[in-house]
Amino acid sequence: MSNQIVDRLYEKVEKNGVVCVGLDTDISYIPESIINEFTNIEDAIFQYNRRIIDATYDVVACFKLQIAYYEALGISGLIAYKKTLEYLRERKLITIADIKRGDIAATAKMYAKAHFTGEFESDFITLNPYMGMDSIEPYLPYLESKSKGIFALVKTSNKGSGDIQDCNIDGKGTVYDHVGNMIESLGRDFLGNSGYSSLGVVVGCTHIEQAKRLRENLKSSYFLIPGYGAQGGKAEDVAVSLRVGNGGVVNSSRKILLAYKEEENYLHFEDSSRKEAIRMREDIRRAVLELEAKNEG
Repeated sequence: MSNQIVDRLYEKVEKNGVVCVGLDTDISYIPESIINEFTNIEDAIFQYNRRIIDATYDVVACFKLQIAYYEALGISGLIAYKKTLEYLRERKLITIADIKRGDIAATAKMYAKAHFTGEFESDFITLNPYMGMDSIEPYLPYLESKSKGIFALVKTSNKGSGDIQDCNIDGKGTVYDHVGNMIESLGRDFLGNSGYSSLGVVVGCTHIEQAKRLRENLKSSYFLIPGYGAQGGKAEDVAVSLRVGNGGVVNSSRKILLAYKEEENYLHFEDSSRKEAIRMREDIRRAVLELEAKNEG
């Protein structure tokens, strides 16, 4: 197996399933016992994240940090973000920095340096390609090294995504079709032995027909799939974006982070997160098997 980062992710999904834990850690999510234990915000957030990581790492594929939740807390939040990424690297776990950057080439070069190296280093980052493919190019040298990957927004999970992404372009289908095809074409330069590219796409599971269409068309693009759980997406909706139970990872944030509240398990909150991650994994596995049986029938 090559050392393309997408191959590492593919292998992890084969072993642990498709769940991606979204560490979108709002301070309000943290039990008071943790808040009261520490004198500063960054340590409270980091310890909360660490306990969830330790409880779930062997039943999930990867961890995604949405940077806005940390930026909103200023320097303290960014210290917690840095510490969490460092801890994940120490444990050799796969990380996705959900930064959704999109800017001109000179600025993009600095974003690439900021999030593929140094204190905020991550394995994958999310990018917004809607400024054009030249906004993606400064990140590609990091993919050429085979150690880093990208998930580019194509069809997002929010209700308003259709305002722009679903618009038709003469002769090229929808905007999301066109963007997806460009990413797929560019990504062929970064194929791993798994058959997937380290230049992947973000495709929400809340728009089922569009996701099904993109899965059929984007043969070598690995999917990051948001929208499951709190946003309303179900396992059956996710299954159409996967291929033989792989080909993508499915993010869940609030449903996993706040699972302890449903069980009122405030003292051992991480145990509830582990249960939810396993439940989600098995729910999606069941849906994948049902879809495969239906297609074979």
